Amino acid sequence: MEQYKKEFIDFMLECQVLKFGSFTLKSGRQSPFFMNAGAYVTGSQLKRLGEYYAKAIHDNFGDDIDVFFGPAYKGIPLAVVTAVAYSELYGKEIKYCCDRKEEKDHGADKGALLGYKIKDGDKVVIIEDVTTSGKSIEETYPKIKAQETTEGGIKIVGEIVSLDRRERAPDTTKSALETITEKYGFPAKAIVSMDEVIDALYTNGDKKVITDEIKTQIDSYYAEWGAK
Repeated sequence: MEQYKKEFIDFMLECQVLKFGSFTLKSGRQSPFFMNAGAYVTGSQLKRLGEYYAKAIHDNFGDDIDVFFGPAYKGIPLAVVTAVAYSELYGKEIKYCCDRKEEKDHGADKGALLGYKIKDGDKVVIIEDVTTSGKSIEETYPKIKAQETTEGGIKIVGEIVSLDRRERAPDTTKSALETITEKYGFPAKAIVSMDEVIDALYTNGDKKVITDEIKTQIDSYYAEWGAK
């Protein structure tokens, strides 16, 4: 496992973003773990978060990128801090763009987008916090493609999330990230997966965070909800 991935797992725990216990998800599922990117609240935390996203994007997609797109609302700060970090780490200026939940109908920046206005010829990476079902991309994808003046004018290089929960998406045995790649034709990746978290904290870890009891709960959860 790459060093930045090991550090990111520790970082999520340090910031209390990743927790283990018993949690009711939006889907109604009872999960033994929970990730809340809204717990990143300080300047130093956001700076480090942007660096981890930048490293994962560089590792998975390279440098041929023009725009980071962050879906409202949590994706907005993610796109901004990643653009800053990418400039500092790799010396490349990448623009940020976000959508508005409600289109602005006045002013010089009116429209459905905030920040840079995506156009034909742009290569875009979508940045999100986490996806369990893959449903959010159903709103994001058309908003990006709506900015094209010619079909295929905007290329989505890929999507990056912080954690791949490795759960099966609705009506399939595949994970949300796998279904996104299959449906939309671009790679959907994560900084780390739950498999890597378990490997770092349990299989090759001290078992203080993921204890034997919690590991049993995780195994039971994945037996029912895990991607195949």
